Amino acid sequence: MIERFYLKDFLSFKEVELDLACGLVVFSGPSGSGKSILMNSILSSLGASSCGASLCESSVTWQLDSDETGIENDDVNVFKHIKKEKSRYFINNQTVSRKTMSLLGSKYLRHLSLKDFSDFENENLLSILDDRIQNKSNDIYTIKSKYKNVFYEYKELKQELQKIEEEERKIVELREFASFEIKKIEDINPTLLEDEELLKIKKELSKKEKVLENIEFANAIFEHEFKVSSALESLDVNSSFFDDAINELKAILDNAQDKFSALDDVNIEEVLNRIEELSGLKRRYGSIEEALEYKEKKKIELAKYENIEITKGDLQLRVSNLDKIVKDLASEISQLRHVELDSFRDDLNRYLKELYLRDAELELDEIELDYFGKDMLKIRLNSTELQKVSTGEFNRLRLAILALKSELMNQNGGVLMLDEIDANLSGEESMSVAKVLRQLSKYFQIYVISHQPQLTSMGDQHFLVYKDGDESKTKELDENGKIDEIARIISGDSVSSEAKKFAKELLEANRCVL
Repeated sequence: MIERFYLKDFLSFKEVELDLACGLVVFSGPSGSGKSILMNSILSSLGASSCGASLCESSVTWQLDSDETGIENDDVNVFKHIKKEKSRYFINNQTVSRKTMSLLGSKYLRHLSLKDFSDFENENLLSILDDRIQNKSNDIYTIKSKYKNVFYEYKELKQELQKIEEEERKIVELREFASFEIKKIEDINPTLLEDEELLKIKKELSKKEKVLENIEFANAIFEHEFKVSSALESLDVNSSFFDDAINELKAILDNAQDKFSALDDVNIEEVLNRIEELSGLKRRYGSIEEALEYKEKKKIELAKYENIEITKGDLQLRVSNLDKIVKDLASEISQLRHVELDSFRDDLNRYLKELYLRDAELELDEIELDYFGKDMLKIRLNSTELQKVSTGEFNRLRLAILALKSELMNQNGGVLMLDEIDANLSGEESMSVAKVLRQLSKYFQIYVISHQPQLTSMGDQHFLVYKDGDESKTKELDENGKIDEIARIISGDSVSSEAKKFAKELLEANRCVL
């Protein structure tokens, strides 16, 4: 709850300090006195609105998660909005952004002034329905818990499978490309240093004819070998060095002759074609070694793609098994909801009748499985979609939903702020709204601006907002003050004795209700 509110220098308000109670807190006063301004400044102090006040501050009993927010939690936490040249926001004197303050405040504060559809979201409506089922000793919570655990795993696996399936065409293309690349290299089947050997052969072939011709000319020297030996003997010179040189020369020329003779069987066209094939690989991959490394890499990739197929098959099997389990659990939950739906509708329409509204129509439609099952709970007001009902009808329907939810609440629901929710209603309609708010005030601290005596008389705490000259002021009303204010609402500025009597009787009657 909000325990205290302080406002300084905002439009017609110079300074306001309110000590606030639990339950239903009513603000009333003449038109133009500043009630909406005051309500907006309370919202601004909690980051839910903005205003030009130099200071607006709320002390709240809400619990802050220190680990999540980084803000130390106190018994009473102080939310503060200060504006000088620019707006600044603080929680327990620690600077925060308005967004942070608003997010923290939104966990506990609801402002029911506009068509906020959050109360009619499927999650909230199903939650109310399920709470009613659980309260009737049908253990839907256990089934829901099991369902959510299985559904979470089911959804994770489905997303993983979907991702593989979405990439399946791509994987097929990659697999085909990898197979193509491997085949292209294997068809050429290169070996390390093969290109160097072939280039060497090509070079030898290119000079074969010329070399053989030169060898043939050189062999003529051996025809004069004996003459050289004779000349050396006549000179008394040992001819062994010459003999050694001649023998070495013969060996060299013979080896060359044999080597080039061996090339006689080499097909030069085949060599050139092979060199061209290897050159193509080198142009693409850089070298023969790199081409062979690339081939092995593609083989590993190909194995990986084949493993993905195995993974896909495994996922399909697991998803199929979980699909049956999750659908069975969703059907079990849905069956319980269908059984409870009529009672839910009857109790909701009971509140709507009290609020002078037409009956609501409820329908459970089957939707794609989500975290809450396979049901979508839809509400229409006398066959009219919620988007098309009037704001007054919408807000009273929302009160009925909140009242239905509060029947099974076991803790405080936070703060509700309502701006003239009973405006333009008849006396009976206003009283019906007041009675529902009275029930809700057991679970919520409710702030309401009212111009009707019925709702005003129901307040646990009543503040009068009035003008003193040009300045707006507030004061908490005692019993006599409440009688005077309710009488003013009834009869206007000229308060009659009959109006006072009716106001007193209204307060006493409502006190009996309380």
